[in-house]
Amino acid sequence: MTDALKRLSDEGVAIWLDDLSRQRITSGNLAELIDQQHVVGVTTNPSIFQKAISEGHGYDQQLSDLAAREVTVEEAIRMITTADVRDAADILRPVYDATGGQDGRVSIEVDPRLAHNTKATTAEARQLAWLVDRPNTLIKIPATKAGLPAITETIGLGISVNVTLIFSLERYREVMDAYLAGLEKAKAAGLDLSKIHSVASFFVSRVDSEIDKRLNALGTDEAKALKGKAALANARLAYEAYEEVFSSDRWTALDKAQANKQRPLWASTGVKDPSYKDTLYVEDLVAPGTVNTMPEATLEATADHGKITGNTIAGTYEQARADLDAVEKLGISYNDVVQLLEDEGVDKFEASWNDLLKSTEAELKRLAPSEA
Repeated sequence: MTDALKRLSDEGVAIWLDDLSRQRITSGNLAELIDQQHVVGVTTNPSIFQKAISEGHGYDQQLSDLAAREVTVEEAIRMITTADVRDAADILRPVYDATGGQDGRVSIEVDPRLAHNTKATTAEARQLAWLVDRPNTLIKIPATKAGLPAITETIGLGISVNVTLIFSLERYREVMDAYLAGLEKAKAAGLDLSKIHSVASFFVSRVDSEIDKRLNALGTDEAKALKGKAALANARLAYEAYEEVFSSDRWTALDKAQANKQRPLWASTGVKDPSYKDTLYVEDLVAPGTVNTMPEATLEATADHGKITGNTIAGTYEQARADLDAVEKLGISYNDVVQLLEDEGVDKFEASWNDLLKSTEAELKRLAPSEA
């Protein structure tokens, strides 16, 4: 074992775990990862909760109580998921305190069925923040067109946000703009900007999966030479955009009011193509002020054989642009790819939510008290 995770942390990358379950909380595993593997945050999504609730018996007692009360399936899901997030937030509270609120964060996502409804998303964000009732929560809002004004409204209320499902550089700039607009609203309302935090979850591996598929279909040597380059190029140019926005005059005015930068968060960092090194989207996206949220397998791979060699984003922008331009010249439309990925991302989370509804309903029926 190397201490690659410590070196990653020392480079300014916050290590978050992309997973949560009742078992992980009650067994002490989460506390152990915080203590031994430099984990300083947790992200969740509907897929993660669907898997957690459908496996094992960690939720039986709560489900049994909910069944006895004859609550709706939606209410049961809210009670279960917010309980897990609340407990995880309590475990991470010392990290939150030690980092002045920067880390020690746990994310919970709004109902993905609301992704194209601005008002409903904002209302849900407010409700989730109230239900969890922990200062170290982040409410996840997808970066759809309807999500952008919801981000501004939610930040304007003083609620910290994790913006999710970002694939395109244009949308990422819109997300940063929505965050700054939210801070300006919060400032105008007299809120303490130092208490408001945000991360922008820029998805990585799915970009390679889709573009590599199209490069394979072309089959030329030129196309094959570009495989595995687009996702890193896209993320590195996102970091360039982050540096630009958070050194602007608009940001400087908010910085003087004690506002926090919205950190880029590398999401979808588990490698999908087995021919790529399993630490690719960790080792090659090292830069200060970033977050990398990892599935446990990626976390373990990095701990075991990761090679952290310092900042691997600085100085890469020209090559990153060249790589994306080369893909475009082969007839693969960047705009088409990122829009497809956003649409698929919302659909996948909605499908996971529906699976979560079905599996929770089945569990409630299984544990319902039999009639006397």
